[in-house]
Amino acid sequence: MPFVRLGDWPTPVQSIVELGRALSLAGDLYVKRDDRSSPVCGGNKVRPLEVLFGIARRRGATKIFATGAFGSNHAVATVLHAPRAGLEAGAVLFPQPVSPSAVENVRVTVSRAGRFVALPHLSALPFGVAWTRRSEQARGARPFFMVPGGATPIGALGYVGAALELAQQVARHELPPPSTIVVPAGSTCTAAGFLVGFALAARLGIGFVEGSPTAPMPELVAVSVTPRIVTNKTRIVGLARRTARVMASLAGDDSLDVERATLARRLTVDGRFLGRGYGYDTPEGLRAVTAFRDTTGLALDPIYSGKAAAAFIDRARRHPGVTLFWATKSSAPLPAVTLPEQLPRSVAHFVERLSRR
Repeated sequence: MPFVRLGDWPTPVQSIVELGRALSLAGDLYVKRDDRSSPVCGGNKVRPLEVLFGIARRRGATKIFATGAFGSNHAVATVLHAPRAGLEAGAVLFPQPVSPSAVENVRVTVSRAGRFVALPHLSALPFGVAWTRRSEQARGARPFFMVPGGATPIGALGYVGAALELAQQVARHELPPPSTIVVPAGSTCTAAGFLVGFALAARLGIGFVEGSPTAPMPELVAVSVTPRIVTNKTRIVGLARRTARVMASLAGDDSLDVERATLARRLTVDGRFLGRGYGYDTPEGLRAVTAFRDTTGLALDPIYSGKAAAAFIDRARRHPGVTLFWATKSSAPLPAVTLPEQLPRSVAHFVERLSRR
């Protein structure tokens, strides 16, 4: 596979016993610090971008476009990391509910993108991508477009690697085998890659052992941060299945083609903490953000990782064991930016709405 090294691997695993004490939670609690995956811009978008940037360069692309909502973490990571891969970055984004983190993200994306296309609504995304592709090609550029979150089998390979990385850390006794791993799920790329990676780790006996009562493949709890039509078990397992097929094809090894039943068996999709929907915070998420900040120093956001943190606390309370929280929000500070004088009207309105809240 073509590959562009962007992250600092492996990311550390940290005990968060302080959180357990403060909230009277039983069991062993850990966090996987993918928030530290890069000092440029960390979080869970770095791993898929390493593979997707590699594919884009192999295909001769000169510009790479992120797609998604205004507050997309994937878009921010794209515009900050693309120059490191020798690519110009662009973004085709649609509006979402206003929040401080979303406004901060869109400010960086607008300021650093070589081209920014603001759409009126999510439904306009296919047209917006097609129109932008034609106009870029007419200018002589060779654009490469990523789906929201990079949620393709190629993008999910990044988190197949992440699962194997954690399995190696378990094998090195950096932490006991987690019985449960909790992660936010939006575009589903991260969760799908995990399912494949953990299944292969167990099959190979790395950290986890297939059928073992003491070190089985962990249960993955994917916490919905987008509506059920986007984040559901069928969709996650389907992407995982296609990812496994791609791996088997690339390697010429049919043993890597993990069957659907194995992938689905250890997946739980938890939609109880979504609240009003994508882009809206929740009381439980805000309390979890405060609890993590005060006890561990880990900064979460209420839109994505805060909702997963609320589910993590609930899970640890109801099912004591070795529970791992996967930190997906970058802890690297975003660069200070100056917005262009001429902003798309929808973006200007989006930014102004925060000041009126």
